[in-house]
Amino acid sequence: MSAASFPILITGASQRVGLYCVERLLDEGQPVIISYRHERDSISRLRERGATAFQADFSDEVGILAFIEQIKAHCSGLRAIVHNASDWLAETPGKEADAFRQLFNVHMLAPYLINLHCSDLLLQSEQADIVHVSDDVVRKGSANRPAYCASKAGLESLTLSFAARLAPHIRVNSIAPALLMFNDSDDDAYRTKTLAKSALGIEPGPQAFYQTLRYLLDNPYVTGTTLTLNGGRHLK
Repeated sequence: MSAASFPILITGASQRVGLYCVERLLDEGQPVIISYRHERDSISRLRERGATAFQADFSDEVGILAFIEQIKAHCSGLRAIVHNASDWLAETPGKEADAFRQLFNVHMLAPYLINLHCSDLLLQSEQADIVHVSDDVVRKGSANRPAYCASKAGLESLTLSFAARLAPHIRVNSIAPALLMFNDSDDDAYRTKTLAKSALGIEPGPQAFYQTLRYLLDNPYVTGTTLTLNGGRHLK
């Protein structure tokens, strides 16, 4: 069947960049399945537009496998899987191991198991992609959030492994963004400091991410690659 016949699965798509990507795909007539952790008005709006939404808990293996069973029961094929679900946890004293386990489960175990158990669905499509959403912080490490950074680095390693394992029928790549969009609560001082970290010095918005995702979905000759989306932070 043609690639457009099957939905694209995007995890963690209830807000910000994930939500924007779903809306753009729906604008293009692309069927979409999403996962979300908490009910939001945005989920209702996406359902009204035709998206299929499943609540999912990726904090442990049981929740991940339950989500996979829902996907397999719902559809006979997938055009792509975009692993956007993410957690932003800091290690607090005495609870470092708990934070590390949760970050590992969300950023590594969930993509690992979903890729393993849903690759047969991707093989039903003439074109098939897996896109892991990493983070530019992997490039240099993080003194403040080493567990977060390590789990995202592990995700980039999975990109290479699955690209080799699933070629030539399924392409597997990563996108590693830095700042894309501020939160409404971010003050002027924070915004100025953050913009100064990149050579381009702009807040590009979620469309920059979508353009990168679209490139990977449309290009038949890219696999095992991490695309940096950081406005030139590595030049500063």
